[in-house]
Amino acid sequence: MRVLVGQAAPIVGDVVANADLCIAAIREGVAQGARVVVLPELIISGYPPRDLLDRADLIEACMLQAQRVAAATLGTDVIAIYGCPWEEVGLRNSAVIAARGAIVAIRHKCLLPTYDVFDESRYFVPEDDPRPVEVEGLLLGVTICEDIWNEPGLVRHRYVLDPVERMRGADLVVNLSASPFEAGKPALRAELVRRQARQSRAPLVYCNQVGGNDELLFDGGSLVVGANGTVLAQCAQFRAENVVVDLDGPPIEPRFRPFEEEVLDALVMGTRDYALRTGFTSAVLGLSGGIDSALVAAIATRALGSENVLGLGMPGPFSSPGSITDARALAANLGMPFELVPIGRVHDAFLSTLAPIFLGRQPDVTEENLQARARGTLLMAASNKLAHLLLTTGNKSEMAVGYCTLYGDMNGGLGVIGDVFKTDVYRLSRQINVGGEIIPLATLQKAPSAELAPNQTDQDSLPPYALLDGILRRSIEGAADTESIVADGYDRALVERIARMVKRSEFKRWQAAPVLRVSGRAFGSGRRMPLVNRWR
Repeated sequence: MRVLVGQAAPIVGDVVANADLCIAAIREGVAQGARVVVLPELIISGYPPRDLLDRADLIEACMLQAQRVAAATLGTDVIAIYGCPWEEVGLRNSAVIAARGAIVAIRHKCLLPTYDVFDESRYFVPEDDPRPVEVEGLLLGVTICEDIWNEPGLVRHRYVLDPVERMRGADLVVNLSASPFEAGKPALRAELVRRQARQSRAPLVYCNQVGGNDELLFDGGSLVVGANGTVLAQCAQFRAENVVVDLDGPPIEPRFRPFEEEVLDALVMGTRDYALRTGFTSAVLGLSGGIDSALVAAIATRALGSENVLGLGMPGPFSSPGSITDARALAANLGMPFELVPIGRVHDAFLSTLAPIFLGRQPDVTEENLQARARGTLLMAASNKLAHLLLTTGNKSEMAVGYCTLYGDMNGGLGVIGDVFKTDVYRLSRQINVGGEIIPLATLQKAPSAELAPNQTDQDSLPPYALLDGILRRSIEGAADTESIVADGYDRALVERIARMVKRSEFKRWQAAPVLRVSGRAFGSGRRMPLVNRWR
C-alpha cells in the first residue's frame, strides 16, 4: 500500500487556505498513486485554535471546508484522513475520513490533554469507544495526537483508556498530530510511534503539523513505521512537505540532530512565522554588543533576510566603547542595517524632570532602570514609525530571576530567546559561528553586562550562569523543590535566594512578550503560577 503523509503548515483561523493545503495533498496523492492521504490534527481550523472554538461561525466554516476537501476525492481511489473540529453531541476534535467525493466516516479524539500548554477538555467532548473503521475494503485505526501518548515507562501522563490497544486488527493505524516541538522530543516521539506500531500490530502513519502558531512551534518530523516497529520514512523538521511511502518498502535508520542545530532551526522558523503571520515583514532590535542581542539578530536575519532587520545601537552614560564596535561588527557580518541612537540626552531629560521628586534621595536601581526605559521607548518608536516587529532579547535565565526591566528591555512583540537559558545562548552562538565568524569573538569572550552602572557585570547581581542555570533547570523545568536541589549538591542559601527571585518576578513574566517555546516548560501558557501566593 502507498501512503502520502501531508506534513502541512496550517495557520489558525485561515480555514479556506488550510483546506486548500488538504486538497493539494490529495491531488498529489492521486498523481503519486497513493491509496491513503494522511494530514495533521485540526488542520482545517489550524492548531491551537483556543477560544476561537467558542465561535459557532468558525465551527460551521470548518465543517463546510471539510466537505469541500472531501469532494476532492471524487473520481479517485484515494482515502483522505484530515483533522477538523466537528459538532456532534458536543464539539469534538475529529478525524474526517473521505472517499469517492464524500465524507464516509468520522472518528473522534479520545484522550484530551490538560497539562502543559494543552487545555482540550475546555473545548472538546472525548470519544470513549474507539474502534477501527472499514473504508473501501481497508480496516483503518484512526487516532489523534494524544491518543498514542499512553505508553508505560515512556510518558508521564497516563490514562485509563488505551485507544491504540483498541486498534488491533486494523490494516493500518494513522495518527493525526499537532505535537509541539521541544528539544529532544523527536527521538522520544520516534520511540513512542515504534512501540505503538508493535502494540497495534499494524503499520502506523504519524503525521505531525509544522510551523509556528503564537509561541508554539511544530517541527513536523512525521514518521511511517512498519508493524514490527521499523521506520519506513521520516519527514524533515521545520519544513512542510508531502512524502509518499510504500508500506512494503525498505526500512531506514531515523536520524536526530544535535541540540544546537535543532533549536536554532526552531527559533528561526518561529520568528519567521510569528512575524509573517501577524503582518510583519521586518524587525528591529537593540544591539548592545552583548551575546543575547547578537544571537537574536543572527536568528532574525535568517528568518526575515538581513536587509529586513534593523539594529539600533543605543549607548548610554556607562556604555563601553566595545559595545558599539562589537555591535557594528556584528551588523556588518550579518549584512543588516545599523543605526546609532545615543540615549544620553534622553536619560538626562528624565533625571532633570524627576529631580524635584527625587530630591534628597541617593541614586539606585531607579536610575539604572531609566536607561533601559529610555532605550525601550526609542525602540518602540522605531517599531511604530517603521512598521518593524520589535524583538526582545532577554534570555530565560534573566526572565526567571527578574534581571530585566519592565517597559525597558522587556518591550517588544516577541521574545525570541526567552526560553533559552544563558548557558545555551552561548552554545547556540557558537553554532552560529560554525563555518566562519558571525558573532564577534569579543562578544563571546566578554563578561555579560547590562552596562547600567560603572564597570557593572551580571555577576555583580547573579551567581555565575552555569550555577544559576543548573538551579533554574531543576526548579522550573524539573519542578524540583529546595530539598531536592540541595541534595544535588547546591548551596541551600543560594537555592533559597534564587527561589525568592523567581517568585518575586512572576508579575514581570505576566507582562512579557510571547516567548518561543523550545523546552518542556517555557514561561507563558505552559506555566501558570499565581501572582499572589505564600507557598515557600
